[in-house]
Amino acid sequence: MKNEQNIGFADFLTAKRKIKQEFFNQVNLIVDWRPISNIINKHYSKGTSVTGRPSYDGLILFKMTLLQTWYGLSDYEVEDRVNDSISFSRFVGVSLDDSVPDHSVISRFRTELTEKKVYEKLFKELNKQLEKHKIIVKTGVIVDASIVDSPYKPKGITTFEIEEDRAETERSDEQKQKEEETHKELKKQQKTADPEGRWIKKSGKTRYGYKKHKVTDQEGLVLGVLTTPANVNEISNLEEVLDTADIPEGSYLYGDKGYKSAKNEELLKDKKLKSRILSKATKGKPLTEREKFRNKLIGKIRFKVERTFGSIKRWFNSTCCRYIGLEKMHTQNLMESMAYNLYRSPGIIMSNSLKMAK
Repeated sequence: MKNEQNIGFADFLTAKRKIKQEFFNQVNLIVDWRPISNIINKHYSKGTSVTGRPSYDGLILFKMTLLQTWYGLSDYEVEDRVNDSISFSRFVGVSLDDSVPDHSVISRFRTELTEKKVYEKLFKELNKQLEKHKIIVKTGVIVDASIVDSPYKPKGITTFEIEEDRAETERSDEQKQKEEETHKELKKQQKTADPEGRWIKKSGKTRYGYKKHKVTDQEGLVLGVLTTPANVNEISNLEEVLDTADIPEGSYLYGDKGYKSAKNEELLKDKKLKSRILSKATKGKPLTEREKFRNKLIGKIRFKVERTFGSIKRWFNSTCCRYIGLEKMHTQNLMESMAYNLYRSPGIIMSNSLKMAK
């Protein structure tokens, strides 16, 4: 009986390893890594490691950060996993005789690429390849935003009015100025607090951190990414969000009622996009039956962007800010978006093949 249990457990582990290796093989078939490597090498100065050895190839480090994102690992943990796992080491391109980049190398790599804004270029290159494979299809796009909490929030009582999420009216300039002055003081007094995050009230709860804005296709794959402090109102920055994605003229634009305004409707007309933003009731003017029906139809497509945020959170254990500062948080946002698109790509190819076979 004991032997049977051991065999069963061994089979289970082998099956898991095969599934993992199969996924890595699928990603390697989908992605042409040469343009990715060229982009990295153009901007990443290898130099030497702390121990004086020649530094590692940039593509190895980028693949390690992909593994890190897929499996919710720290710099230390991904170093250990690549050392211990044959499937991980094969994917990144490290042989048994090679040394594995340590956590400090990964951290410096991320910092340099962040400072040089290389992750934006990598995101666009990967999406260009996915579009070529018909994995990304831009027949319509969806916009949404999600707050991500920072564990590095300031301590103490706030003396200014905190922004309400998606408030109809903006705070006074005086309150905004007071908030900025408070953060300048915090930067001096609380060295461990993130000075670039901001407070926001949502559903009665006060939160501190950033806001991840995404543009997705109708399958929920990420086309564009913007990262802002948490107190930025979606209704006021739609143009900035749309500019992160190459959206063809004539496309439908789906969004929730938080984006609804006369200014945004005019913006979509100027960009030659067809508005599918949810209608919202106003004081003394409830929704008509036609508007309710329209909202219902829009909701059947719009929910896919919410699924994108939820899946990234669940699959990659992305429950909070991993880093301090807006630039590094934008890197986290971009890496999660690249990892998500690649994670879903094999399944979409299979689904497309089955549709064509019918």
